[in-house]
Amino acid sequence: LPLLLEATLLPLATGSHHPFYNGFYYNHIMNDKGNGQEKAVYFNGARLWVETPKDPVYSTNGANVTLPCHYHFEPDMEAKRKIRIKWSKLRDDYTKEKDVLVAIGKTSVAFGDFRGRAQLHQAGRREASLVISDVRLQDDGKYRCEVIDGLEDESDVVDLRLQGIVFPYQPPRGQYRLNFHEAEQVCQEQGAVLASFNQLFQAWNEGLDWCNAGWLSDGTVQYPIRLPRKPCGGLHLAPGIRSYGPRHRHLHRFDAFCFSSGLRGEVFYLNHPAGMTLEEAKQSCQDAGAEIARVGHLYSAWKFLGLDRCDAGWLADGSVRYPIAKPRANCGPAEPGVRSFGFPSKGRFGVFCYKER
Repeated sequence: LPLLLEATLLPLATGSHHPFYNGFYYNHIMNDKGNGQEKAVYFNGARLWVETPKDPVYSTNGANVTLPCHYHFEPDMEAKRKIRIKWSKLRDDYTKEKDVLVAIGKTSVAFGDFRGRAQLHQAGRREASLVISDVRLQDDGKYRCEVIDGLEDESDVVDLRLQGIVFPYQPPRGQYRLNFHEAEQVCQEQGAVLASFNQLFQAWNEGLDWCNAGWLSDGTVQYPIRLPRKPCGGLHLAPGIRSYGPRHRHLHRFDAFCFSSGLRGEVFYLNHPAGMTLEEAKQSCQDAGAEIARVGHLYSAWKFLGLDRCDAGWLADGSVRYPIAKPRANCGPAEPGVRSFGFPSKGRFGVFCYKER
C-alpha cells in the first residue's frame, strides 16, 4: 500500500507544472512571446469586467450572427499580457460546457462542429465578440464569454435564440412510441431538432396547445396547455406547461416536440390530375430538381413564408398535410395551422417539394 500511494502521488507532485484555467490548458507554447518560455503570472491590481447583452440575440437557420462581448479594467489600464478569451456553449442547467473557441492574442482555435464557423470579432478596443457563420438549429442556447488576464478571470453569458417554430411529432406507428434517442432521430429526419424548454414555452406563449406529452432536449417530458380540460391535467389547473419531469431515456416512451427554424430554400406544391402515390410523389419532386419536403420544411414555410395551400400533399415521412395561413371555408378549422390527414396507407394526393437555394 505505501508503494502504491507513492506511485500515485509522485505524478501529482511532479507532473502538473502547466497553469490551468477553467478547463483549458495554456501550455508553454502559448505564452505572450510564443518563444516556449514559461512565464510567471502576477495580479496587476485592476478589476476586470466582462459585459454582454442582457437581452437575447436572435438569428435564423443558415444566417450569420455576432454574439457581443466587451471587457474593460477598473481603474482603466492597458493589459501587459495578451488577453486570453474562451467561448463555451452551456447546457440549460449550467452543469456542462461545450468548448466553442479559445484565443490568445491573434491565435484562435475553434472546436467540434464550430470549426470553420466560429471566429472572434475584435474590431473595437477590448472587444471579444464571437461570430458564428452558417447558424445551425443546434446552435440555439446560452454562450459564456470568458476573459482571462493573468490571475483575473471574469465571464458573462449571451443567450442566442433561433427564430423558429415548435411542432409536436408522432411517428406513423402511433402515439407514445418514442424513447428519447428515437425522438432525437425523428426530429432530425424531419429537418428539425428536439425543442428546448425555452422554445416550447415561447410556442405556448404564441398559442400552442397540445395534450400529448413529448420529449424535450433536456430529457424531460412536457406538454403545453392553453385551455385547461379534464383529459389534459384537469380543469382545476391553470394554463401552462405540464411536466412529467425527467424520464428514463431508454425505457420510457412518449411523442416528441421538434423545433425548426428558417428555410435555406423554398417549398412548392406539385399535383397530377389523378393524384400520386407516395413513390410517384417522391419521383415528381426529383424530376423537378428538388426533394420531397419534410415536416419541418412545411411548418417553417407556413410560419415564415406564409405558405397557404388548401390541397393535401405527401411529405417525406409518409404523412399527408397542408398549410393554411388564411383560414376559410372547406379548409379545416377557423385557426391558421398545418392540417394533417395522418399516414394513409392508400390514396393519391399532390406533394410538397423542397428545393435548396
